Amino acid sequence: MDIEPVVNSSFDYLFKFTQDEVVRFAELTGDNNPLHLDAEYAATTNFKRPIIHGMLGATVFTKVLGTQFPGFGSIYLKQTLEFLRPMFVENEYKAVFTIKSIQPEKHIAEISTEIVDLGTKKVVTRGVATMINEKIF
Repeated sequence: MDIEPVVNSSFDYLFKFTQDEVVRFAELTGDNNPLHLDAEYAATTNFKRPIIHGMLGATVFTKVLGTQFPGFGSIYLKQTLEFLRPMFVENEYKAVFTIKSIQPEKHIAEISTEIVDLGTKKVVTRGVATMINEKIF
C-alpha cells in the first residue's frame, strides 16, 4: 500500500468472514456463546441469526495495520473499540483507516478504525488505533 503518512490520509480494506472462521475463532478463544454458533438459538434473539464475535471483526484492524500500513515493524500501543451494530457471516465489509495525528518525535500515529457494512452503509464497529513505527512516522 502506498499511503502518504500524513494527517487525514485514508485507506480501506474489503473483507468478509465465513461461518467456519467464526467456529475456528470460538475454538481458539473459548467463546462458544450460542449467539455466534447456533442458528436455532440465534433465531430466538433480536438478531434472528448468528452474529460474528465483535472481537473477531476487530481483528481486521491488526491484520491491516500490522501487515499493510504502517506494516511490518509496527507496534500496537492501544486500540479503542465500540461495537455499534452486529456483523454477520458472508456480509461484505469495508475497514476504513484514517490518520488522525502523528507525533514524529515519538514515531507514533493515531489512526481511526471503522468497519462499514457495505449492504447497509452503516458503521458497525469503530475506534482508534495508536501505532508506533520508527520508519513510517
